[in-house]
Amino acid sequence: MKLTETLLARLDAYERLVRLDKPIGTLLLLWPTFWALWFASPGWHPDLLVLWIFFLGTVLMRSAGCAINDYADRNFDGHVQRTRNRPLAAGEVSPKEALALAGVLSLLAFMLILPLNRLVLELSLPALFLAGSYPYTKRFLAIPQAYLGIAFGFGIPMAYAAVQNQVPVQAWVMLLANVFWAVAYDTEYAMVDREDDLKIGIRTSAITFGRHDVTAIMVCYAMTIGLLAWLGWYAHRGAFFYAGLCVAAVIAVYHYALIRNREPERCFKAFLHNNWLGASVFAGLLLDAMLR
Repeated sequence: MKLTETLLARLDAYERLVRLDKPIGTLLLLWPTFWALWFASPGWHPDLLVLWIFFLGTVLMRSAGCAINDYADRNFDGHVQRTRNRPLAAGEVSPKEALALAGVLSLLAFMLILPLNRLVLELSLPALFLAGSYPYTKRFLAIPQAYLGIAFGFGIPMAYAAVQNQVPVQAWVMLLANVFWAVAYDTEYAMVDREDDLKIGIRTSAITFGRHDVTAIMVCYAMTIGLLAWLGWYAHRGAFFYAGLCVAAVIAVYHYALIRNREPERCFKAFLHNNWLGASVFAGLLLDAMLR
């Protein structure tokens, strides 16, 4: 009985380490990957095998990234109210276990893409580097959220490579749109921890932007939607796609109402609500593809 309880407790700690209990990060990775798959595909949907490979790979790599992030921040998380109970900071999981788990998850993700073309395999190397190095950028980059946007969005060029065996300019424009989106939503997230981050010396966009944080977030949302609109125009997308962008724009305005007074709880609510912004863009893209 004790062995079973110990095993269950260990599995629970691993689950919380890789944030399977908090799917928002996975969703923020999935939406831009899905945008790319649908934009790149000639039909109304991508090949189902490719779709499943990218879906499962995204879940695995986000989980691996969480383990690496907590390993990198193991000496900081205990000093931040929101993160002090994370398994690594609380001593439920050792640093070696976190690294081993990240390695296993990354290997599984790599095995998933083996059936795909060589270009996808080549792009997986910078994708792995970005995922592993992002947590350390908070020590020296003024806006590490921009680096996060590249790391979170690298499924975009990989998706184009899987479908078209090339990475056209559109893929890099979409990646840039994702960078602006990541700066927007992760600045909202960073506004929650701003006081703690100032004490421990972590650098974030919320600190760098200072009193211009809300303005910077709204500019980033505008750039995201503007770049996606250009992509829709370039790809001759129809009314449903632009309707999805309009819904996303309304959601961004709602986020302004949430964050304008910089209340931590409302900033965190805005961060979580970005799932619906990404979903709105995808819904418009999907309907447009189905009815073309």
